[in-house]
Amino acid sequence: MKTHLDLGGRAIEVQHLASAHPHPGAPPLVFLHEGLGSISMWRDFPQRLADATGCAAILYSRHGYGRSTPLAAPRNVRYMHEEALETLPALLDALDVEKPFLFGHSDGGSISLIHAGGAGRDLTGVIVMAPHVFVEEVALVNIRVADEAYRMGDLRSRLARHHGDVDSAFRGWNDIWLHPEFRDWNIEGYLPTIPCPVLAIQGEDDEYGTMEQFERIARGARDVELVKLADCRHSPHKDQPEAVIAAVTGFVADLLAR
Repeated sequence: MKTHLDLGGRAIEVQHLASAHPHPGAPPLVFLHEGLGSISMWRDFPQRLADATGCAAILYSRHGYGRSTPLAAPRNVRYMHEEALETLPALLDALDVEKPFLFGHSDGGSISLIHAGGAGRDLTGVIVMAPHVFVEEVALVNIRVADEAYRMGDLRSRLARHHGDVDSAFRGWNDIWLHPEFRDWNIEGYLPTIPCPVLAIQGEDDEYGTMEQFERIARGARDVELVKLADCRHSPHKDQPEAVIAAVTGFVADLLAR
C-alpha cells in the first residue's frame, strides 16, 4: 500500500511491504533509489528481497521523484548530504523505524553511506549497490549521454511512467551532476565513522563508476563485505538479481544471528 507522508510541507510517497516469511524482531529494509528512480522503478525486487530475508521493506520516493512533491528550485551540490542528514532521519522518526537496514542504489547508496557515517543514528547494517564516493569522468560522460537521450530520444517518455513531474526528476539529477562545482563532490570522509557492517555490491561493467569506487569504500570503512559481479552494469538488482538477493540474504542472516 502506498501513502504520502508530510515532511516539512512536502508530500513524500511511501510504501510498506510485509515479508511472506517474517523473521521475528527483524528490523526493516529501507530502500533508497537511484538518481532517476522512484518507488515504482524498483518493480518487484523489494518484495523478493523482503521475502528472502524475512525483513519488511519500506520504500519512498525522494522529493522531486515519483509521486512525491516536485522540486521548486534546482538542487545544490549538497543535496545528498541534506537527504542523508536531515530528510532521512525525519522520515525514520515519522515512521517509528529503529535500527533499520539501509539498502541504497547509486545516489541512494551514497546517501546511505553519508547517513551511516554522519547522522549519529543506530543502524543494523548498510547495503549499497553501485554507490559513488567521488566523481569520476566516466560518470560525467554517461550523464551527458543521458541528457542527449532525454532531449532527443525516448528516455523522457520512459521515465514519465514513473514520475508525476518527469522534468523535475531528470533535471534535478542531471543538471547538478554536470554543474562545475559538483566535480569536487566527495564523501570519503564519512566512511571511517560508519559503525555498522557494510555490504557493497558493484558490477564490473558499471557505466557510471569504476571499481575504484568499490576499492575506496573497502579502504575507508571499518567492516565491509565486497561483492563484485561479472556481466553486470550499474543496476545489479536488474542485471544479476539472484546474486544480489543471495548476497543480501546472507549478510542480513549473519547480522540477525549475532
